Amino acid sequence: MIKTNLCPCRPTQEILVAVHFTHFVLQGANASALEKEIGSEQFPVNEHYFGLVNFGNTCYCNSVLQALYFCRPFREKILAKVGENGELTLFPLFSSPSASAELFDNYMQQDAHEFLNYLLNTIADLLQEERKQDKTNGRLANGSLDSQNNNSNAPPPSTWVHEIFQGTLTNETRCLTCETISSKDEDFLDLSVDVEQNTSITHCLRGFSNTETLCSEYKYYCEECRSKQEAHKRMRVKKLPMILALHLKRFKYMEQLQRYTKLSYRVVFPLELRLFNTSGDATNPERLYDLVAVVVHCGSGPNRGHYIAIVKSHDFWLLFDDDIVEKIDAQAIEEFYGLTSEISKNSESGYILFYQSRD
Repeated sequence: MIKTNLCPCRPTQEILVAVHFTHFVLQGANASALEKEIGSEQFPVNEHYFGLVNFGNTCYCNSVLQALYFCRPFREKILAKVGENGELTLFPLFSSPSASAELFDNYMQQDAHEFLNYLLNTIADLLQEERKQDKTNGRLANGSLDSQNNNSNAPPPSTWVHEIFQGTLTNETRCLTCETISSKDEDFLDLSVDVEQNTSITHCLRGFSNTETLCSEYKYYCEECRSKQEAHKRMRVKKLPMILALHLKRFKYMEQLQRYTKLSYRVVFPLELRLFNTSGDATNPERLYDLVAVVVHCGSGPNRGHYIAIVKSHDFWLLFDDDIVEKIDAQAIEEFYGLTSEISKNSESGYILFYQSRD
């Protein structure tokens, strides 16, 4: 995890993600400054836009929460968890003393991608624990038999977090001697891709799935040949998720500098995306995605900077900078692609992209 001093630090009490979401949901009765400026008649019914207070160094948290909230399937599940008293019954992820408080303390800024990964996995863990609590004598709350109750080796049950964000990769290896192909699947909640100068997300995804030759000391042990052989290895997407979260690997450790630096490369991310690095047995390989949110890193490196989010709500594109909310034109998204030169120059560049499936 890359810890960064992105914002001025000051001591605070515990941070509750639940509080953030509660503010999201419950302040709709009050007209925001944005609505007054644009005119509430132009906004969809019952839609309101509010920024989040920065508690001294929590822009990484604010930007991720804003992006997730405008991923509609995620939002709908969150709202379903809002109790009658107006408080979320789930997600008190930061409460001191706890392991999470140590991971995301109030004195160091954190990496937004690290926080996203932690958040989704923790919510899934809480949902799975909640499901366990609902079990009574081997039966679920609705009275149906729980087939996994007596199977200690069974994987944890799937949750709506997995239903929304989880995809599957298949790692294919082909022996160059006998042509036997072996494959191994692995699930993901987001994809991390390398970036290059003046490229596109499609190019980055192609690079992610480029064929690699295993040779010399890296030869592949072929079960069919029963010996190490040269082989071709490639990664393909087998199951496309409902919401595709793409993490651009903009922070790279430079050996000659003995530190991490930011790659401010210009990487174009389109409003519509179709994956081309799918496997032959992929389900719905023609699935089309729409860009719904972007977490943006602002700054010249991992040790200095800021996080903001741009999101699409109905026909509006909005920029959330902690407690400031502004409407932007769709063309302004190009400003967050990155720079055409100078690796470490100050930039506002897309860091995590959220694409939502149309089906």
